[in-house]
Amino acid sequence: MIIIGQGNFVLTISEGRFAGKPTSYYDLFRVEDGKIAEHWDVMETILPEADRKNTNGKFNFPNN
Repeated sequence: MIIIGQGNFVLTISEGRFAGKPTSYYDLFRVEDGKIAEHWDVMETILPEADRKNTNGKFNFPNN
């Protein structure tokens, strides 16, 4: 997982599985007064290894 924060925004990027398929997750949070005020997210299916242009995965995360 990658967590990046600047000002009142925090972005998390991670990999997991959804409906049995490898998936990337992007979550953006806006924080106000120490609480989450807004949240946006995107999920994207990750291509099978045979269809990828490289061997390091979508984010170069180590394989578990």
